Amino acid sequence: MGLVTLSSDTCSAGADGSTSAPWRDEGGTGLATTRLSVFIACSLDGYIASRDGSLAWLEQAAGGDQDYGYEAFLGSVDALAMGAGTYEHIADLDPLPYGGRPVFVFTHRQRPPRPGVTLWQESPQAALRRWTAMGLGRVYVDGGTLVSSFLGAGLIDDLVITTAPVLLGGGLPLFHPVQVGAQLRLEGVRTWPNGLVQLAYSRVQEAQDG
Repeated sequence: MGLVTLSSDTCSAGADGSTSAPWRDEGGTGLATTRLSVFIACSLDGYIASRDGSLAWLEQAAGGDQDYGYEAFLGSVDALAMGAGTYEHIADLDPLPYGGRPVFVFTHRQRPPRPGVTLWQESPQAALRRWTAMGLGRVYVDGGTLVSSFLGAGLIDDLVITTAPVLLGGGLPLFHPVQVGAQLRLEGVRTWPNGLVQLAYSRVQEAQDG
């Protein structure tokens, strides 16, 4: 769950919290594969929502007068991907707060059709192939379970994680157990007087990634 309402003291990452993504051609097509990015906030003990799914703690910690790089990041993506739980937080908004970008919701639940929203049950690998075929340059992957699924498949290219100085003691975790780990490179650090700390990472490319 990104900092949707979210001045730094230090910054060495790009304005959108990202670094240039290396070339990937996982399908052997000769085309650059869609870049997959994460921009998410969590408590100091690693939760993205309280036990009841509330984000009130984050809104209180972040305040309403800072953007934390979210708009710049959103402006750099072509589409968004999220799980059903994350979609529930914004499903009643009209229009959706993404500037008309297409939204892909990974869910087994049935929902009324909505323009610009695709409900599907694709695997991370299949989703990446379809996004690449669509010509999407960069997709924002959001929600703890979905982020972990794509991380476990080795498909996330970069992450921006903003940590709030709050201990929830439980709730919905940012990361879930996955079968495959990943090595990350720290690309930048930003801090704010209210105690929020933002870390930007890129995935260290393995030899087979090219």
